[in-house]
Amino acid sequence: MSTLLKVLLIVLAVLIVLIAVLYFLGRRAQKKQEEQQKQIEAYKQTVSMLIIDKKRMRLKDAGLPQAVIDGTPKLLRRSKLPIVKAKVGPQIVSLVCDEKIFDTVPVKKEVKATVSGIYLTSVKGLRGSLPVPEKKKGWLKKKVEKLQEKAGAKPLK
Repeated sequence: MSTLLKVLLIVLAVLIVLIAVLYFLGRRAQKKQEEQQKQIEAYKQTVSMLIIDKKRMRLKDAGLPQAVIDGTPKLLRRSKLPIVKAKVGPQIVSLVCDEKIFDTVPVKKEVKATVSGIYLTSVKGLRGSLPVPEKKKGWLKKKVEKLQEKAGAKPLK
C-alpha cells in the first residue's frame, strides 16, 4: 500500500468518527431543547405590558437577576441576547426575548405578551395589529439592485 492511500484511509476513519460523534451530540441537544420547550409551555401566561426598550446585550449588562446569570453556561455568558425592558404593572423588568419575535416587538407600545418566567415567547398588539418590520436585504441583493440602477434596468421584484 502506498503512503497516500494510508493517509486517505486514516483521514476517512477520523471523519467517520467525527460525524458519528456530532450526530449523537445533536440528538442529545435536540432532546434537551424539546424538554425545555415543554417546560416553557407549562409555565406560560399572558400579561399586558408596555415595552420600554429592546436591545441585544450581554447577559451581565442586561440587568437580569444574579441567579439567572449563575445558571447559564460560561460560554453563553459572553454572547449577546435579545433583551426587552418592559413595564409590567408598577414594575420595570428585563426579559429575555425569543429570537424569532425580537424584530416584531414594538418599542414604546402597549402589548399583550406571553411570558414564561423571564422569557418572552410571543407578542400581540393591544390596540390594533403590530407593524411588520421590513426584511433586511442581503449583500448580494443590494449589489444586484445597485448594478441594475446603474445600467438603467428595472429592479427585480
